[in-house]
Amino acid sequence: MGGANAIPSAAGSGADARGRAGMALLILGESSFFAVFLVAYLFYVGKSQNGPYPADVLEFPVLGTICLLSSSATIGLAVRRLGRGERARFGAALFATFCLGAAFLVLTGVEWHRLIALEGLTIRTNLFGTTYYSLVGFHAAHVTVGVGIMGLILALTARGHVSREHAERVELFSWYWHFVDAVWIAVLTVVYVVGV
Repeated sequence: MGGANAIPSAAGSGADARGRAGMALLILGESSFFAVFLVAYLFYVGKSQNGPYPADVLEFPVLGTICLLSSSATIGLAVRRLGRGERARFGAALFATFCLGAAFLVLTGVEWHRLIALEGLTIRTNLFGTTYYSLVGFHAAHVTVGVGIMGLILALTARGHVSREHAERVELFSWYWHFVDAVWIAVLTVVYVVGV
């Protein structure tokens, strides 16, 4: 038991507090970047001199939104399972989160293909295209990073390298994932509700 506690749980050493502070600062910094993109989108929406315009081409991404927002529940479940030492159930819940995040990315790619190939909307078409792809692409990049990290955690779990002592680190990653989900709500509201 003592050997297991020696693995980097670092209880009482300040590592937990530093990790939480570091993740909070990362989220704060990324929030400011997203705020700039959201304000730019709102500022330029409706100012394109030529189409296509948002109302002409955007379709509300119901399935992608369900996938991404559901992934907040599954990652929360994964964190709880790891904290209880239920590694197999942790792996299953994290794999579900991974699949939901990947599905969101695939659905975003399908939407972009439709917009580019069928609707003729590219990043160069007009101000709407420029701000749309910048904002939604910035969010998709964050989802991609999260899915990649989950893939790494899943690989380490499969090799037996993730255990209850790592629950704090996985919880910190879950903060990032919850942040990505919360940002999607803001992007969804601005792009697909307010800006249409």
